Amino acid sequence: MQKIKNICVYCGSAQGDDLRYAAAAETFGRILAKAGVGLVFGGGSCGLMGITARAVLNAGGRVTGIIPDFLEERELAMQGMTDLIVVDHMHTRKRLMFEKSDAFVALPGGVGTLEELTEQLTWIQLGRHTKPLVIADIAGFWRPLLTLFAHMHNSGFIREGYEVRYLVAERVEDILPMIQTTARRMPKVEETAITERM
Repeated sequence: MQKIKNICVYCGSAQGDDLRYAAAAETFGRILAKAGVGLVFGGGSCGLMGITARAVLNAGGRVTGIIPDFLEERELAMQGMTDLIVVDHMHTRKRLMFEKSDAFVALPGGVGTLEELTEQLTWIQLGRHTKPLVIADIAGFWRPLLTLFAHMHNSGFIREGYEVRYLVAERVEDILPMIQTTARRMPKVEETAITERM
């Protein structure tokens, strides 16, 4: 069983054009704080990242932001976080986000969010860790990607024994219960191989 102390949230540095994205980010931030679960995120104050982090902080929760120095001004690092870690490059950022988190959630976002999500999916697929991962399909945002995964499987590129394991939540209220239920069932595996290679 994995104890869920911190959850890493991948999401956009923009808000998107659907108000439901921002509402979901704010709601999930409050849920984390109320449950005593810390937020680990990319450290920026813009977009859904900033909305999620501010919601956690405003509700009295813990926030750890990890941002590379070259993005500190571009994404305007969030002020008032519990912990701000400035690193030298993106690889260090992603390694620390992985190490400090017990589960992962992908809210709507752009290319960077997609890259972070697919990297975790690959590590899970290859058996490098068993941390739960939830794709938050808010307002159907991730549906085209889920369709692509099905297409990959049907086309023979996701072979038996290499299934892509993830959870899908259409409501933010379902994310944390999904993670906690999955964590109770999952054995912990050796994860040093990932961090040593990053």
